[in-house]
Amino acid sequence: MEKRKIQFSLVYRDMFQSSGKFQPRKDQLERIAPVIIKMGCFSRVETNGGAFEQVNLLYGENPNKAVRAFTKPFNEVGIKTHMLDRGLNALRMFPVPADVRRLMYHVKHAQGVDITRIFCGLNDTRNIIPSIKYALEAGMTPQATLCITTSPIHTAEYYANIAEQLIAAGAPEICLKDMAGIGQPAMLGKLVAMIKAKHPEVIIQYHGHSGPGLSMASILEVCKNGADVIDTAIEPLSWGKVHPDIISVQSMLKNYGFEVADINMDAYMEARKLTQEFIDDFLGYFMNPSNKLMSSLLLGCGLPGGMMGSMMADLKGVMDAINNNRKAKGEEPLSEDTLLVRLFNEVAYVWPRVGYPPLVTPFSQYVKNIALMNLLTESMGKPRYTMMDQSIWGMILGKSGKLPGPVAPEIIELAKEKGYEFTDVDPQSNYPDDLPRFIEEMKQNGWERGEDDEELFEFAMHESQYRDYKSGIAKERFLKDLQAAKDKELQKGGNLSLEEVAAYKHAEADAVVAPDNGTVMYEVGGGSEGARSIDPAIGTEYKEGERLCYLQNQYGQTLEVKAALGGKLVEIVASQGKKVRKGDTIAYIRRNK
Repeated sequence: MEKRKIQFSLVYRDMFQSSGKFQPRKDQLERIAPVIIKMGCFSRVETNGGAFEQVNLLYGENPNKAVRAFTKPFNEVGIKTHMLDRGLNALRMFPVPADVRRLMYHVKHAQGVDITRIFCGLNDTRNIIPSIKYALEAGMTPQATLCITTSPIHTAEYYANIAEQLIAAGAPEICLKDMAGIGQPAMLGKLVAMIKAKHPEVIIQYHGHSGPGLSMASILEVCKNGADVIDTAIEPLSWGKVHPDIISVQSMLKNYGFEVADINMDAYMEARKLTQEFIDDFLGYFMNPSNKLMSSLLLGCGLPGGMMGSMMADLKGVMDAINNNRKAKGEEPLSEDTLLVRLFNEVAYVWPRVGYPPLVTPFSQYVKNIALMNLLTESMGKPRYTMMDQSIWGMILGKSGKLPGPVAPEIIELAKEKGYEFTDVDPQSNYPDDLPRFIEEMKQNGWERGEDDEELFEFAMHESQYRDYKSGIAKERFLKDLQAAKDKELQKGGNLSLEEVAAYKHAEADAVVAPDNGTVMYEVGGGSEGARSIDPAIGTEYKEGERLCYLQNQYGQTLEVKAALGGKLVEIVASQGKKVRKGDTIAYIRRNK
């Protein structure tokens, strides 16, 4: 009997999104792409989508250039590229007008993205089917997605019925997106078999996180029942709450009897080394170490592993308030572990009462926030559901789509008291077309719409972040956040005071001082069209005698300030536009050894 072939995808984008805040820079992606190709085992690579474009803007990089640069090498060798797409929400956390959604697929196809993985956190086909049609129109492959969770409602039959609707709408591929890794292997295998029995031609791709420990069993079950492609990761970002490693997955499936590609281990180790280099460069300063740990506790609450870091930060944020309220009532304070268990229990209580929304972005955040605020209001002697914002109410009322299950009577009654109305209208109807507004503003600002209208799309998709990117504020804010994160890590690692951290940075560093009274200018006219001048990046290398900045003195003269003996910039004392006196320190540059 001929062995059945299983293909692998590397979810390089999601490896980082599940681990921390930022994605690699364009130059880093250009370095890793040839190494991924050299590994020889991947038929597909996830290159962008989700939060990728947004976080590029947050650190001052053009996401369109990054996407084109990353997809190009894969396009040239026939490796399929794929992106993550939130359906109605497209590439952001809230709904997107239809004309912007439609434009997205034309832009991403032109940028070299082959497949778009379309999901709705509620599995509402009304939010997915339009995107299937838009993707087909643009020449992309729409991969319709089932958001997997475990509840009395979310059975194999429930999911198979949704898959039928999506395939009928034109989807040639189905993805099982097990974002929390809590899908039960037996159910997943049964679901794949049900889809394949009716549609053997449909490609099924499985995406599962490793957080609670079921992922390897799930992979084997879906492959035994007909799955075609498996998402995997590589070290140092595999496992934990991220994804299973390609080495383990390939070994398991090969020994079971499937035909799988071999792994070039020299290239794997090179990719591992490069990825660690990217983490050490800056990405690691924004990663939560807890995401490297697996946790069976996730099975009980059903929350995605990638949320654990933010959830713990939120928990610590309200812990003092809860314990202060308990103290005022003469009750003992709760430890962090006790409060965490209470939060998990509250999530389990709230989830069915708000209609069992699959716990994926943004609905996982909503359910977690309801549970967390319930714990706080309980400590205040107030009833549950007292502190729910408009986004949460939007989910409950049906503005984001149809909830899988019924809403609890007490919440329906609370909605009536507040004068809120439930709705079952198509969510897209609440968000009229909006591209003309952005076209007009770009024209007024003198901004180019970009190749294939990609800059127009970016502006319309991430309006506030794009404005900050164009002005230079985003990069300036990021550099300050990065330096603060580095200082915090140095302080923590060496048990140092803030003063000692400053002294450490200044050790073996030359102070660059102002030669006259005046105003500091690091660039004249800004670094790009429409962008204001900003401070140079910490870590910038200077040669001996190279210009660090300009100083405009009181007589209108522009003086060059040299970077002393050269080296690496370790601290900026006088930022862009600051007035200094003769002899004041502008910056510190550490000499290279």
